[in-house]
Amino acid sequence: MNQAPKPPGPQALDGVLVVDKPEGPTSHDVVTLTRRALGVSRVGHTGTLDPLATGVLPLVIGRATRLAQFLTASDKTYAATIAFGRSTDTYDAKGRQVAACEQRPTRQQLDAALEKFRGEFEQTPPAFSAKNIDGERSYERARKAERAVLPPPRPKSVMVNARRLEVVAFDGETATLSLTVTAGFYVRSLAHDLGEMLGCGALLLALRRTRSGEFGLDIAVPLAEVLQSKREDLAGRLIPMGALLSDLPAVTLKGPATLERLKNGVEMGPNDIVAPLIDHAAIVRLLTADGDLVGLAKPAKTAGFLHGWVVLG
Repeated sequence: MNQAPKPPGPQALDGVLVVDKPEGPTSHDVVTLTRRALGVSRVGHTGTLDPLATGVLPLVIGRATRLAQFLTASDKTYAATIAFGRSTDTYDAKGRQVAACEQRPTRQQLDAALEKFRGEFEQTPPAFSAKNIDGERSYERARKAERAVLPPPRPKSVMVNARRLEVVAFDGETATLSLTVTAGFYVRSLAHDLGEMLGCGALLLALRRTRSGEFGLDIAVPLAEVLQSKREDLAGRLIPMGALLSDLPAVTLKGPATLERLKNGVEMGPNDIVAPLIDHAAIVRLLTADGDLVGLAKPAKTAGFLHGWVVLG
């Protein structure tokens, strides 16, 4: 007796879903909730946001998880509210207060202090961050503990770059800043260090990420909507693979046989691509004829040839 054919499973999802994270959940929480909503196992994020922070959190889905390291390295843009006159052990409003001061800065003092934080400089990360200590986020341990629990030893400072840093509003008690910074920049550290420089203490009161690399709030889906939407509706909100890493030059492969050569580690030459390379020194995106991103390639030792660097299938 013939058995009825099994219905096809859900279509594989590949791409980026940009979530507008609310205050409260961790980035890991958002990944877990989205994984359930989409019914897929391969979901990751491209840059941690603290529970206090809101805004753009790009999630890589399916094959796009292989691109997380490249997307994470992009610049980030934030709107940050800093409160003066007190300090906490976590450098934000959720931490344990460690100092208070009645002094407040003038606008002129604030502007002068901010000059020290524009461009490239050394920054010391907060003692408490999204890094794990024995399976628990260090900022979660800090907010539970009566005494500071320091993470494992790490470099005291790292080079960061505030490419843009502007005062949007200032009322004497708080300042709202707009800033675009390199990956690895801690806005909480900026708030703390600014308070130290002004001699009155300061902390991060609110933080909203408005852009992460090529992804902005204009395409972000609120987390509540993610949880309430049908899988097929969310699939329509994914940024497709072919639209990712658009700042890199692209070459189109000639056909399925070339794709198999790529998967097998064979270098690709002029006969394997639709148009000749213009920049032989650049990392390029590899696209199929229908515009799907299937990998990244570096120049091979032989001029005009490409070596598959990241193969996405």
